[in-house]
Amino acid sequence: MNLTDVTAHWLALHEALGLGAPIQSEAHYEEMLDAVNRLMSDTTSSDAGAMAGLLALLADRIRTYEEQAHPWPEGSTPASRLAFLMEQHGLRQSDLPELGPQSVVSELLRGKRTLNMRQTVALAKRFALPMEVFI
Repeated sequence: MNLTDVTAHWLALHEALGLGAPIQSEAHYEEMLDAVNRLMSDTTSSDAGAMAGLLALLADRIRTYEEQAHPWPEGSTPASRLAFLMEQHGLRQSDLPELGPQSVVSELLRGKRTLNMRQTVALAKRFALPMEVFI
């Protein structure tokens, strides 16, 4: 593949997703979130390395927009963010088996326990958010 081919693919991605510029609207933000969800569900383990760069670019665009348009309240913690997300999605502690049993989720929400890497990755994937939200 030569540079002309790469440029053509980049232009197609930009036209489809607006990747060449920062996110400017809530509608574009929703499109980017949907693109990340589709890429994560459609990417096989053999494609994961190749798609990592595209996912990183999408995540960077999303993170930048969220920091401006949807900032977390000052002083929020991973536990308070998780509680907020649970409320927004109508989830109970028992609805998060990827974190462990309900007692573990309870301790996480009360700040008596911190999220480990496995839990952080699972939450980032579940809510389509950068892992930094839970760190």
